[in-house]
Amino acid sequence: MRFLYSILWWLILPLALFRLYWRGRKEPGYRRHIAERLGFFPHAPAVAARIWVHAVSVGETRAAEPLVRALMARFPASDILLTHMTPAGRATGEELFHAEKQAGRLIQAYLPYDTNTMMRRIIEHYRPCLCILLETEIWPNLIRQCVRHHVPLALVNARLSERSLKKGMKLRSIMQEAASGFSVVAAQTQTDADRLARFGSTRIVVTGSVKFDITPPAVALEKGLYLRESIGNRPVLMCASTRDGEETQILDTLEELTENALLLLVPRHPQRFDDVARMIEKRGIPMVRRSTLGDIPERSVPPDVRILLGDSMGEMFMYYAACDLAFIGGSLEKLGGQNLIEACAVGKPVLTGPYTFNFEAITADAIACNAAIRIHSAREMMQQTNALLMDDALRHDMGERARAFAQRQHGATQRTLELLTPLIEDNTRS
Repeated sequence: MRFLYSILWWLILPLALFRLYWRGRKEPGYRRHIAERLGFFPHAPAVAARIWVHAVSVGETRAAEPLVRALMARFPASDILLTHMTPAGRATGEELFHAEKQAGRLIQAYLPYDTNTMMRRIIEHYRPCLCILLETEIWPNLIRQCVRHHVPLALVNARLSERSLKKGMKLRSIMQEAASGFSVVAAQTQTDADRLARFGSTRIVVTGSVKFDITPPAVALEKGLYLRESIGNRPVLMCASTRDGEETQILDTLEELTENALLLLVPRHPQRFDDVARMIEKRGIPMVRRSTLGDIPERSVPPDVRILLGDSMGEMFMYYAACDLAFIGGSLEKLGGQNLIEACAVGKPVLTGPYTFNFEAITADAIACNAAIRIHSAREMMQQTNALLMDDALRHDMGERARAFAQRQHGATQRTLELLTPLIEDNTRS
């Protein structure tokens, strides 16, 4: 099966390259560093030990931040190779670790396509002492080449939904071979651990989610206060990380939101910013784009504006700090939902839709402790928002419960670091 999988990669390679060119029309980053996607990289300095962390896109890169910093602190003689699949993820890594890149502590690159040849190139070029994959990233040929080159593998912050489990079982032979290559798996929950065990993973430890260990940056919170001042004395509903199809539902029910409230709409993918802006303009809804307000931001949002479009990257904490409550996108459509932890960490009441299978345990726990409310439609979201905006005490209580919920989950990074340290030390000595 893996042989057929490898052949398929070579067959679709021209289409994959054409897809980079096509997506590059709206997001030019897809047309940059193409050689890296084929396994060709610039010179890298030799170090005592290089730790490879793969974080696909924005969410995984932000989740990896506390672990990357912990690894740097524990292993000062090492550097980090941070790989991505998307330009947005790479840009996020550049923003988070700019100083570390300047100091030579971190290198960024794209992960090559999953062929044996290309994965062998990246391993032989950078010579990592450990490869760390985040969440659901299981690439069969990457894993095989790590095993052949005696590079230990770890899957951290691992999660596996029931839907992904069913899909994976259809390719059971490939998944079992891949799972056997991991030296350790750090699962977010016991449910995730049980599902991963069905693929044959043996050393699985429940560590919790490292995403809980992200601390809202003081600078971002301060910018959030400036943004709130520019909005004025109006209630703010934030719809965060919305996906295709959700904005239509939200805009269709916007008139049901209390009249003086502002909708802060933040699409998940930057390539959709302009599309969502055109969608709003076509409906004739007064709108301001965050990108027009200045860096601080210093320009005021006019009182007749109904929607503030969050068309910027790396400012999610600022947006959360500026709102009264937050709906977490990807959950009105059957997309599995996005992470609610950042909103909780800032102390904001959370609304989430019916489809949260990507974060089912965390979402259920947040709902159980009254930090979040599940809604089943955009109309119900507007109704719940109106009710919360009218009840300051309830909204404040939910926000404090959300903050406490996030704080109780801290410690996953340290637990994960303790699992990884022996792998790094053993491989460095050998």
